[in-house]
Amino acid sequence: MRLNQDEEKAVGPEQGQKKRVRVAEQLGEALLSHGVSHAFSLVGSGNFHLTRTLVDGGAEVVLARHEGPATTMADAYARTTGKVGIVTLHQGCGLTNTATAIAEAVKSRTPLLVIAAEMPAAATNSNQSLNQTAFAVGTTALAERIHSPETAVADLTRAYHLAQTRRTAVVLNAPIDIQDATAVPTEVRFPVQLSAPTASATDVEQLAELLRTAHSPVFIAGRGARTAQARDALQALGDRCGALLATSAVARGLFAGDPWSLDVSGGFATPLCREILPQADLVVAWGAGLNVWTTVHGDLIGPHASAVQVDLDAMAIGRHYPVEIGVVGDVVGTAHAVLDSMKAKGHRGRGWRTEKMKERLRSEGRWNDVPFEDLSTDGAIDPRVLSRALDEMLPGERTVAVDSGNFMAYPAMYFSVPDHEGFCFTQGFQSIGLGLPSAIGASVARPDRLSVAACGDGGLLASLSELETVARLERPMVIVVYNDQAYGAEVHHFADANLDIVRFPDTDFAAIARAVGLESCTVRATEDLAPFQRWLEGPREKSFLIDAKVAEFPAWFLKEAFRH
Repeated sequence: MRLNQDEEKAVGPEQGQKKRVRVAEQLGEALLSHGVSHAFSLVGSGNFHLTRTLVDGGAEVVLARHEGPATTMADAYARTTGKVGIVTLHQGCGLTNTATAIAEAVKSRTPLLVIAAEMPAAATNSNQSLNQTAFAVGTTALAERIHSPETAVADLTRAYHLAQTRRTAVVLNAPIDIQDATAVPTEVRFPVQLSAPTASATDVEQLAELLRTAHSPVFIAGRGARTAQARDALQALGDRCGALLATSAVARGLFAGDPWSLDVSGGFATPLCREILPQADLVVAWGAGLNVWTTVHGDLIGPHASAVQVDLDAMAIGRHYPVEIGVVGDVVGTAHAVLDSMKAKGHRGRGWRTEKMKERLRSEGRWNDVPFEDLSTDGAIDPRVLSRALDEMLPGERTVAVDSGNFMAYPAMYFSVPDHEGFCFTQGFQSIGLGLPSAIGASVARPDRLSVAACGDGGLLASLSELETVARLERPMVIVVYNDQAYGAEVHHFADANLDIVRFPDTDFAAIARAVGLESCTVRATEDLAPFQRWLEGPREKSFLIDAKVAEFPAWFLKEAFRH
């Protein structure tokens, strides 16, 4: 049998020599071996073959219109599933377009693998030549590299493992000359999975003793406790010691439905939470940093309260707020160990858990229960009225992704979520424009739930190209635009100045949505939501955009932030 030229190159001159395979294809196969079922990309020449291999291997690859949103989609997918998010990119400009998204992932401790093609080392005169390692380090991501055709699979596996174990963004530079080379495939060897740090017996007993003597303990669960196992462990410990349960903003939904939940601690806290938290004599942070947002610059922790912080990262303890005890350990193991200690000594505390407190939490524990004066005008709806109405209309099984801006507290707090996986809060870097791609990534992660993107007009314009992605994917989503025709935070921050540089003409987002194939409506009053109600009751074949012209006034949390 006569081999063609390509086959000769593949098998080599000697009979029986192992087949050599393009390195880009080996990288794709290695990802599939790691269990990657979804990835995100904007395809260029540098990542074409790798991405094609993923598709041919059965992975769903979501193709975005810009590399930044593609990376945010992968970030949101990782937050929602707990898996490593995967994004593949073109070299040079394909990577630089992701700067904000990568920085957000690092600050939010998202396990994210960014596979970026790279120009060959000798191509110093190429338009797309760039020191991509320096770029990655500049975003505070970890930088890794494919070093050779022979080490390619091991290099990728190392980068994947780093993203997974350190819970951060890793940029893996993949030179295109190495990707195009052929090599004999090597076995994918999975690194040893390390166990999470275990809290010391001394720390466990100290925390147990504090809980035994506390009269009014409160737990604040954060990003490090966003798992069902952590929720169950903290609820069981809270039952034993009588603690009330709260979360940082990013962990909202963790205690959804629990009768002893205060909802969110911090700038988004309800008046009831703000009343109760400073009265606590013990505050235990479980995987929460107790930063200025969660504690309102320390105001929510009383001057006589003891503070304890449980975290996997020793460097995180006490970074934002001084604590009496720092416990290095995972949330689940530590909570179970403390619970076992309390059981062994027969202690059960009542704490806050009275019928009177339960009734107050039932009637005052959500922002939807807090009365307010309707500030709607003839041409604009109060964002609180809008948010309450939408919360009642939307199905309970939902995922809410919130962009940044003056409007953000309304959907973040008025939209209920079924659990911690139902809330995607990309606010680590405080950039606008991440809400829509976050909702897309979350919809891929949880197709069983209706994904809701809550955006300001400025944020949606910053990611407008991804409306086409929403239409093309044919995944029913809801996009709510809180449209105040301005950068609202700046309007209220600089209220005494000339504001013409942060105000803009009205944008007809409903018309834009229809132009790309979505359904839409414009809302100035609750009765204008009728088309959306019909959409909810129908087959939902297309996604729906609500262009809500909202009344202009500063959100409560923003006033407070600017006060400091």
